[in-house]
Amino acid sequence: MPGGGPMIMMERDDKVSMELTDEVFKSMEVGLAFRDYNGRISSMDFHRTASYLVTASDDESIRLYDVQNALCLKTINSKKYGVDLVSFTDHPATVIYSSKNGWDESLRLLSLNDNKYLRYFKGHHDRVVSLSLCPRKEYFISGSLDWTCLLWDQRAEKAQGLLRAQGRPAVSYDDQGLVFAIAFGGRIRLFDSRKYEKGPFDIFPVGGFDSETHVVKFSNDGRLMLLTSKDGHVHVLDSFRGNVISTYNVKPVISKGTLEASFSPDGMYVVSGSGDGSVYAWNIRSGKVACWASTDTEPPLIKWAPGSLINLHHIPVTLFSKFGIPCAALPSLCSVFWYP
Repeated sequence: MPGGGPMIMMERDDKVSMELTDEVFKSMEVGLAFRDYNGRISSMDFHRTASYLVTASDDESIRLYDVQNALCLKTINSKKYGVDLVSFTDHPATVIYSSKNGWDESLRLLSLNDNKYLRYFKGHHDRVVSLSLCPRKEYFISGSLDWTCLLWDQRAEKAQGLLRAQGRPAVSYDDQGLVFAIAFGGRIRLFDSRKYEKGPFDIFPVGGFDSETHVVKFSNDGRLMLLTSKDGHVHVLDSFRGNVISTYNVKPVISKGTLEASFSPDGMYVVSGSGDGSVYAWNIRSGKVACWASTDTEPPLIKWAPGSLINLHHIPVTLFSKFGIPCAALPSLCSVFWYP
């Protein structure tokens, strides 16, 4: 892997917040695109507090972006292991990523400053399809096609716990790190992260037993959850009562891609990809707000930059744009960022 590159130390500047509205959504357009990929973008993640975005690609690369100054800071190649999912830890200079070589399903803790592996996490026997880091502690959860969910401590190589699924699992911590969700087989199971061995404290039915779950997420305030499935459904639920508030329908996923969706920072909107490559936005209260069509045949990845709804820097163009707008990684081998 290449060495050198800038040390990663930047923190977010102060921002001015502004309400996100339907009109703001309808005015969004692509503000910036990076087209330096030689393969499909498989995963991306914004750091919670520092102005960075990290992406993983089928070209076996990990790319780090300064989202404040619209710069690609470095490219790290993982030719031996490949790379599929990638997530920041609390520290903006380290990431955890999963393999994509078909013979080693270990997760790896990587330093972006000096391109060194800090730890290997071995335990899965098939591809890792879901990864969630605890926002308050050094714990994380991984879900695999081997139908297991493993609980990890970043400071230890061995898994700290194992929970079995009965299908492809999706995993997610809430924003406080007190609760995590495991979804599969038309059910979302909620666990107390401090005593998960006792089993789920609540189970919510959603979708159907035969529906393959792709993503489960909490809103920032923990009041809502969303779940996406391969058959093109995006469900929004009350995370306390479990009732389905809204269900949005997009084109089913016929490829090996993942139907990704994300809440806006205020929890009032959902943005989602679609099996036909389009991007949709919904007001949770009133329904569809906007659609950006595409000729691609795979669902784009969608991530929303954390923090304020509006980001007024003196830089004319920023990666997550003037309004903290989502980033989409399109199947056409580029990442794009919207602004009104």
